[in-house]
Amino acid sequence: MKTVVNPARASWSQLLKRPTMDLASIEALVRPVMEAVKNEGDAAIQRYTEKYDGVRLSEWAVSQAEFEAAEASVPAELKAAILQAKANIEAFHTAQQQDELKVETMPGVVCYRRSVSIEKVGLYIPGGTAPLFSTVLMLAVPAKIAGCKEIVLCTPPDENGAINPAILYAAKAVGVTKIFKVGGAQAIAGLTFGTVTIPKVNKIFGPGNQYVTAAKQLATKYGLAIDMPAGPSEVAVYADDAAVPAFVAADLLSQAEHGVDSQVVLVAANEAIVDKVKAEVDQQLQVLPRREFAEKSLANSVAVVLGNEADAVDLLNEYGAEHLILSVKEPWEVADQIINAGSVFLGNYTPESAGDYASGTNHTLPTNGYAKMYSGVSLDSYVKKVTYQQISAAGIQALGPVVETMAAAEQLDGHKNAVSLRLKSLKDV
Repeated sequence: MKTVVNPARASWSQLLKRPTMDLASIEALVRPVMEAVKNEGDAAIQRYTEKYDGVRLSEWAVSQAEFEAAEASVPAELKAAILQAKANIEAFHTAQQQDELKVETMPGVVCYRRSVSIEKVGLYIPGGTAPLFSTVLMLAVPAKIAGCKEIVLCTPPDENGAINPAILYAAKAVGVTKIFKVGGAQAIAGLTFGTVTIPKVNKIFGPGNQYVTAAKQLATKYGLAIDMPAGPSEVAVYADDAAVPAFVAADLLSQAEHGVDSQVVLVAANEAIVDKVKAEVDQQLQVLPRREFAEKSLANSVAVVLGNEADAVDLLNEYGAEHLILSVKEPWEVADQIINAGSVFLGNYTPESAGDYASGTNHTLPTNGYAKMYSGVSLDSYVKKVTYQQISAAGIQALGPVVETMAAAEQLDGHKNAVSLRLKSLKDV
């Protein structure tokens, strides 16, 4: 991790540049997979599963026997942890429910807004170097609360054609029963177009590698919605003299271990903090099982020294981190100035991993600077906002002339006539 002291603002963009994917070349590889599944259905999915996952399956749906075997094999301690995390996520996302909005904008004119669940959603759960059973909770819990009628989960099988037991246990715990042993771009294609086996959905959620990411973005060109554009995971930590260097180092490494293309950014009030954190990183790295991933990630990362808090806040907002940790004396004073971040973690005792697993907030967050215009997954991600209006006879008499005048000015006589006929009918009564 290189250190830069008081960099000029003009250099911030280059300094904070993420490890980028060549989406054009990746799309060129993914598009044929999408088209093959569109045209051949299950046969193409079977072919690509054998090619990329190394296993040929005749049955992709997870059976009841597999659910039962998974439940029996998951340790009791992990089951308890999953259920506690589920409860916390349910509590936070249930609180996001909104009552029907009703406003009488003028006498006799009443407008409403209601939340209506998306009928069919697809959840993608990675199963590569780390089986992300926590993502099952993050995606399925709000889907169930929202009332989605069909929740389809896809996750890649291992070389034996099996799914990690914790993924199956978590899915069963939140009520997901339709699970398919399909991963990669072929899974996204199946959810996009539908096959004899895999149902077509309306919106796809979940993280994945660069091929899954490219496939999700292509899915939007075929008429589907996705949760958000996504890229490699990232964290930014802002530390002043109140920070605990060991904690900061652990937070940086917890994100760096995700993968070689992850990025961590340390913004510090002085060079002494950076030196202490780096020393802790070196020490903790020695015993980290995923050391190889973390080391390569750290090569893409940077420590920035900015003695002026206002400059530090500006840089953090320019970066727009997926995860932002404020290890500072007055975290809320800084947090109130943050406008670009997926999720913010305040104080020395709030590690990013708490949000990743069990605090209750969602860990499916915008990366690659998309926090400037996207929110993380929430209950709102699974609903549509439908508006309604009801106008009484008195209401149309009051509002009608306004609409007639505006429609005439736009030279849309049909619009005007739809009002004029009603007004005339009331005069004739």
